[in-house]
Amino acid sequence: MTVLRVVADANMPGLDDLEGVSVDYCEGREIQTHHLQEADALLVRSVTQVNEALLAGTAVRFVGTATSGFDHVDRAYLAEAGIGFSHAPGSNANSVVEYVLAAIAHVEDYLEQLLAGDRVGVIGFGNIGQLLCQRLAALEIDFCCYDPWLDQATVANAATLEEVLACRVITLHPSLTLASPWPSRHLLGVEELAQISAKQLLINASRGEVIDNAALLNQLQRHAEWPVVLDVWEGEPALDPRLLECVVIGSAHIAGYSLDSKFKATDMLLAAMASNLGLPKMSSSLSSQQPEPVSLAWPLTDAQILRSLLGLRYQIMDDDKLLRDVAANAAGDSEVLAASFDRLRKTYAQRRELAGSAVVGATGNASRLALALGCHTDAEA
Repeated sequence: MTVLRVVADANMPGLDDLEGVSVDYCEGREIQTHHLQEADALLVRSVTQVNEALLAGTAVRFVGTATSGFDHVDRAYLAEAGIGFSHAPGSNANSVVEYVLAAIAHVEDYLEQLLAGDRVGVIGFGNIGQLLCQRLAALEIDFCCYDPWLDQATVANAATLEEVLACRVITLHPSLTLASPWPSRHLLGVEELAQISAKQLLINASRGEVIDNAALLNQLQRHAEWPVVLDVWEGEPALDPRLLECVVIGSAHIAGYSLDSKFKATDMLLAAMASNLGLPKMSSSLSSQQPEPVSLAWPLTDAQILRSLLGLRYQIMDDDKLLRDVAANAAGDSEVLAASFDRLRKTYAQRRELAGSAVVGATGNASRLALALGCHTDAEA
């Protein structure tokens, strides 16, 4: 039987025990041409730069990236070289959305302010932005969205950038592009950051370069009370520890790192790889493993119910502590901090998503809110 030879990022799950497939795992930043000489396919995440320099002279016939974005892949070269390509749009959408909601629920009383009528400004209406807007609408939280690349009639509550930057909570979900007329690199620069007040919550779980990190650091050093949440950092994995000290929550680019999202991405790439290379269908095993049901102690307010539900699967401050601990241990050594940042991602604990979970005994308003977060409840019957 012919064996398909695959080189994969060491952080990709679900590739073991695939019939007729031999997998060699490598650290994403360490994948080099010599690893690919005999490989039929390369499966990566966002940290591997895939281009002619990496692939020229190799046997690779298919490249897949287990990410929604593909700014790290030279797709023009792949097309020219006749190498198949696929990515995993939407695979991590719910994981990132739950990270954003967890951040809102944790920081001060922003959740209460939103439930009382304040607005969320969403930048980017791709898979993540769309799902976030759906969740907000289900929770009856007002929002508007800025995405100039799309037909504005297709964008939910379409708004200008200025309107989004005036919202109580601002959350960033654009793809990273340098293309004109609306490049997203440094989309929030000195002028844009100056429009945001210290009473607004800013969250970036897209790409670090979407915010000018030097300008953001300058603003935060002048306005220490301004709450900013960063999961992504310019210059990763060598983030600026001074910026980490200034943010209210910081994490190591793990918003989309739920176990569910990783397996969804793997399944999408396996399907695309099989189709591209003319192979039988293949898939990982997680799709049949439902998360354990959860039960909720009944608090009084909608905000308390949402905090309890979100906390059943994910404690965002655990990730904040992990990153601050490795930064403290690095003691200013940028190489040590960069290596520790990557290690956090490689060894990230298994985290299941809340959406899809059965919430036992939820009734009334608690049931409504659980359903709005994508859960199942007894009250549905």
